[in-house]
Amino acid sequence: MKLSDRAQARTALADSVVLALASLVTYLLATRLLSRVHSVSPADDMLGGLWAVIATIFVNRSTYSDSLSAAVSRMAATFVSFVYCLIYLAFLPFHTWALALLVGVSALTATLIGRPGDAITAAITTTVVLVVAAVSPHGAWEQPILRLADTVIGVAVGVASAWLDQRVIRPRIRPPGGGSANAPG
Repeated sequence: MKLSDRAQARTALADSVVLALASLVTYLLATRLLSRVHSVSPADDMLGGLWAVIATIFVNRSTYSDSLSAAVSRMAATFVSFVYCLIYLAFLPFHTWALALLVGVSALTATLIGRPGDAITAAITTTVVLVVAAVSPHGAWEQPILRLADTVIGVAVGVASAWLDQRVIRPRIRPPGGGSANAPG
């Protein structure tokens, strides 16, 4: 194995360990800490952990700059979904026609506000919020708020772990002689 291959393997291993640990921290924060503030049910707490970890993974990119960009993207899409789902679920229960309508409106809104790349994520987030509201209809209006909180936790941990990976860990695993195994961006 060449020196550059070993450096690349070390970087990939370090990145994977950071992502794994960030996912663990995120899941624990969402399921243990957030659930102490407000819990709908143990199943919903686990869903929150899942959603938060997805946000962490979504944000974790190959450069810190890309991670920040992904964080803005994730939050913009989540906020679009949050607004529509909260307004809808505050007054009406889940309906399949509402799922279709709000998915379309979320994607359209993301595009019209100049974030066409976030349309898919807004649509996915809207789908998750509405389907969870259908599964747990009692207090369905809380779902957009809870999923927003989960996303904030996931994005915050994702950005922090990306910073740690790019600014602290990767510089320590550069190959001897000053070469770069994937210089932080």
